[in-house]
Amino acid sequence: MLTDEATGSTGAPQTRDYFAEMYVAGILADAGWDVYFPRRDKGFDMIISRPSGASTIVRPVQVKGKYSTDEKTDKARYGYVGRVTAFHNDMILAIPYFTSQSLGAPMLIAWMPRAEIKQHKKGWRCEPARFVEGVPEARPGFAHFFGSAGLSAFEAEVGISNI
Repeated sequence: MLTDEATGSTGAPQTRDYFAEMYVAGILADAGWDVYFPRRDKGFDMIISRPSGASTIVRPVQVKGKYSTDEKTDKARYGYVGRVTAFHNDMILAIPYFTSQSLGAPMLIAWMPRAEIKQHKKGWRCEPARFVEGVPEARPGFAHFFGSAGLSAFEAEVGISNI
């Protein structure tokens, strides 16, 4: 469990954010994507690419991990609300959902396209999950954004040409 003593605050420690980024990078690499990290952590957390015929698909990625505690109550909408440091039409917003019982691996990962990131009074929001009885789950109508099906959707559109 993430406690004030372990984190220094009520939120997730910065090391958990790095862990979420590395976990997502591992999933992407396992799925056949090449993963590149920027020299400075400004804007996107990583850039991914993979060959596609005579072209290369290129996607910028931001990772926004969710870290529920044992005290978290049920929520009809659960996801990221806050600042997004960079946007691109071909971007992926990856939201790994950890619980206090699943700190070693997220229970779910949402792979969200730019069109699903909406303006909000606190900046931006993307809430494809809900939180029910201590567990995150896909909201109705959003299941196709999760898991391998959600990630494979980003293979469809060709990005920058190799030629």
